[in-house]
Amino acid sequence: MKIHDLQPPAGSNRRPKRVARGIGGKGGKTAGRGSKGQRARNTVRVGFEGGQNPLHLRLPKLRGFNNPFRVEYQVINLDTIVETGLTEITPQLLHEKGLVRKNALVKILGRGEISTKVDVSVHAISKSAQESITAAGGSITILPKPWGDGRPPAKGNALTNR
Repeated sequence: MKIHDLQPPAGSNRRPKRVARGIGGKGGKTAGRGSKGQRARNTVRVGFEGGQNPLHLRLPKLRGFNNPFRVEYQVINLDTIVETGLTEITPQLLHEKGLVRKNALVKILGRGEISTKVDVSVHAISKSAQESITAAGGSITILPKPWGDGRPPAKGNALTNR
């Protein structure tokens, strides 16, 4: 078999419909364009909305994208922990003190100095905070995420209203 012997199977390629070629078949006279008007005269470009500001100009330019799997933490620094005077840090105790929202994921950051022993149970912690707490004789427990080991559930109307 040679390249010039190749041809599509019978019935797979159909001839295009030839409109505006007389009254002998369908598609004669007005050729499916109706009678009169702007669209019958082949003068409307793609995306034209009759003079109204077109969709591509009404929408703002979007730069980047919003990650639907982003994990947002409520951050607490070491100097804030020292100010509270607590010896045990949990998300529930921080919520009672008014430092984080209810059911928020809490992350400890390393701004400030800590010298007292503190037992910390949070969802995430920075390396500098971890070193400071362990150097002061404290212990750290990483709490599990509410969605388990996989990635978090997607956020956003396009993903959740289905």
